[in-house]
Amino acid sequence: MDLSRDLDDPWGSEEIAGSSSQISVAGPDDVQDDEFGTSHFDASSVSRFGSVASSIYRHAYENGRRYHRYRYGTYPIPNDETEQDREDVKHVAFLELTRGKPFFAPIGSHPQKIIDLGTGTGTWAIEVAEMFPSAQVVGCDLSPIQPNWLPSNVRFVIDDIEDAWAHGDDWDFVHVRQVFPAIQHPTTVCRQSFSHLKPGGWIEVQDFGGILRCDDGTLSADSLLIRFYDMTTEAMSKRGIVWTVANKMEDMLRGAGFVNIQCRKFKCPIGIWPKAKRLRLIGLYIRSVFADLMDALAPKIFPSISKSPQQIEEFLAAAQHELQTTDAHIYLDYFFWYAQKPPAD
Repeated sequence: MDLSRDLDDPWGSEEIAGSSSQISVAGPDDVQDDEFGTSHFDASSVSRFGSVASSIYRHAYENGRRYHRYRYGTYPIPNDETEQDREDVKHVAFLELTRGKPFFAPIGSHPQKIIDLGTGTGTWAIEVAEMFPSAQVVGCDLSPIQPNWLPSNVRFVIDDIEDAWAHGDDWDFVHVRQVFPAIQHPTTVCRQSFSHLKPGGWIEVQDFGGILRCDDGTLSADSLLIRFYDMTTEAMSKRGIVWTVANKMEDMLRGAGFVNIQCRKFKCPIGIWPKAKRLRLIGLYIRSVFADLMDALAPKIFPSISKSPQQIEEFLAAAQHELQTTDAHIYLDYFFWYAQKPPAD
């Protein structure tokens, strides 16, 4: 990982380190009230992508939230405007985390076929299509929530990525972000991706590790935030889903046939406790993402671990309060796994 200092970058990007480094904690004079402006790549993403779904598409509703109608129940997270906003905030946070890089796989400067599995609002697919105007970019998702305005080289299809592959062959790049911890068969997705990549093509899987972490003992063992992740792991397992799958992707990728397997792991802070200004901005974004995730996920999956609606409501109120007021220096690992289909002889 390149951690060289950029003298033109006042945000302290060089302090975005891998998992072996501890994030420096902000002092009382480090945080300014008006410091959270967006970087140039943040402003571009935020201003250009509002998800405008056509009224002809049908959706399902549960617990006051909207879900995909196609294959209803397959994916346990809503697709309504609140969730779309959460997805776009995550996208901006990840651009901050990577200093504007939408991926790390070395796909070259002229890829011709790129597919984004679980594209969500389509933001990543559209931005990559503009990066590579000669490429054909396809985004797949269960929900029809992508923008109506598109670059000419991108299209979206409604599809379950765990079904048999229906998107042709000879792909240069398969991208999967924030999907595997919410589906039952990521191994199948990896194997199908391998089969339909061209020789020498790449896959990249980006995901949170799903385990709340703290390096300095400031997080209490009885934290409700830890409890949220523990209950989520338990509830997801009852659906046949491994919530923490991103921590152990190497064997899955190798088993599918991939070589040159590489991983970049970043610490993604929650809250504005880091010393580095860029990390404080990321922490601000991710705290908002975490808050929305709890409200979206718990009512849908916690009944499977014998939690009543009243218990869920009371837990969420207390956990949200802790999230907004905690002084703990908490973070999540964020993984970028990328691997190559062996080149042709």
